[in-house]
Amino acid sequence: MTRLMLGRTLERICKGILLLCLVHFAIMMILYWDVYIQRFDIFNRFNTRNYSRMSHFFNFSKPNSTLPTLGIASDHFLASEKSEANVTTEKPLPPCPDVPPGLVGRLLIEFSTPMTQERLRKENPDVKEGGRYSPPDCKARQKVAIIIPYRNREHHLKYWLHYLHPILRRQKIDYGIYIINQHGDDTFNRAKLLNIGYKEVLKDADYDCFIFSDVDLIPMDDRNLYHCYDQPRHFAIAMDKFGFRLPYAGYFGGVSGLNKTQFLKINGFPNEYWGWGGEDDDIYNRITLNGMKVSRPDVKIGRYRMIKHDRDKHNEPNPQRFTKIQNTKITMHRDGMNSLQYHLIETVRYPLYTNITVDIGKPPPRPPRG
Repeated sequence: MTRLMLGRTLERICKGILLLCLVHFAIMMILYWDVYIQRFDIFNRFNTRNYSRMSHFFNFSKPNSTLPTLGIASDHFLASEKSEANVTTEKPLPPCPDVPPGLVGRLLIEFSTPMTQERLRKENPDVKEGGRYSPPDCKARQKVAIIIPYRNREHHLKYWLHYLHPILRRQKIDYGIYIINQHGDDTFNRAKLLNIGYKEVLKDADYDCFIFSDVDLIPMDDRNLYHCYDQPRHFAIAMDKFGFRLPYAGYFGGVSGLNKTQFLKINGFPNEYWGWGGEDDDIYNRITLNGMKVSRPDVKIGRYRMIKHDRDKHNEPNPQRFTKIQNTKITMHRDGMNSLQYHLIETVRYPLYTNITVDIGKPPPRPPRG
């Protein structure tokens, strides 16, 4: 009897242990299944995102094609990818420094080395068609148009491009180079060409600074920064032609710069100076008569070399220049941008500059000498 009871007790204990093991197994299976479902969901989302990226890379979604159906998770993550693409933007460039760190100072300028178009293109691979350039690592504070009055000066132009493009790039200038070419053989008119340049370059870009330069003048120091200032700027204050000194206090020739407000305030430049001389003095008078002052760099920085040349044909000294200079106060209101007339012949974009050829008309007949 005692053995029988002991056997039944052991049987009950074994059944209890077995039942306990079954319950434990069931609980483990439930927990395992829950984890499995979560992992499967994550895996499915991961694959969905990768498929979305692959579809962009391999261009699965072409016009009139159907993207494979990936369910609700697919739609959600495709929308997420589009949202991320729209939010991603390029980091804005920092402003260019007032004094660029790459300047070298005094330069050796010489005109004996032969200059070719091929060499010029190799020297300036970063300059865009038409002579446009923007600093790649910073945002310039001004957009500068450099305007050159021109006729039959290809030899000078090659040297000018050879030296000025590298200087302007080191100065971190956002600029464009524009050659205003006078068509025909009539008397040259420098100031009128500069007025035309101002008007034409604004068709090309929204410039806010305008530097007017003769093609035969090369700066000898890259610290002479080619941008506009609070007052009209005279850059070429110390030419080798004048013994590296200012010839007289009111001199404003060679290379000068004005911003849009300053230029329009003086009604631009005079159109009635045909032949050599006088127009730069008229411009100086316009500036002072309108309450502005001429700013200049230090004489050691504003040094220039001039490419020697004979006087151009049809650019003889203007015999009326002294009389006209005395009448600037009267003539500047009627002679300038508000009276400018010309005919645009063509605009051609070359690798290192834009050439604008214009017909500026003929000079009025000179009054007979009395």
